Amino acid sequence: MAVENKKLGAQGEKQACRYLEKSGYKILESNYKNPFGEVDIIAQKGDTVAFIEVKTRLSENYGAPSEAVNRKRRNKYIQAAKYYFYGKEIDVTVRFDIIEIFRGEINHIENAFF
Repeated sequence: MAVENKKLGAQGEKQACRYLEKSGYKILESNYKNPFGEVDIIAQKGDTVAFIEVKTRLSENYGAPSEAVNRKRRNKYIQAAKYYFYGKEIDVTVRFDIIEIFRGEINHIENAFF
């Protein structure tokens, strides 16, 4: 089951990247790892850099995909963003998004948390 979940997650992340690129985003990083964990996608559109958690589901047995992004995971993303920009001069807006993929349909939730 775990291998199937990883495969489903990887497919969802690829689908999310294609969606973002079609929507005018530039993918800066995918599967970005740092001491705080992993960020699925870091993408930029204009002067906004979005740190994006991708959640893919085939059923609602475990609730809506976005419900899996709990406080602990949100805090990891916030720390990862600080780490990503540490020591860099930046002039961008930072945003935290969730992309839910449920049965192939994409729901992009901008400013999902802060």
